[in-house]
Amino acid sequence: MTDLIVKAAVKEQLDGMNVAADFYDALDEEAAELLEDAARRADANDRKTVQPRDL
Repeated sequence: MTDLIVKAAVKEQLDGMNVAADFYDALDEEAAELLEDAARRADANDRKTVQPRDL
């Protein structure tokens, strides 16, 4: 699986918080599911372009 998230960006966003090593894998899986769902919605609406409304 390709990493969809940037660990440094997550760490920066969560400034002042500790981040467990396995958090990144879980976040990456959530992001992948979100993208798959958005692609399905776009496809169901006969579009090849994924738009914000697909989220």
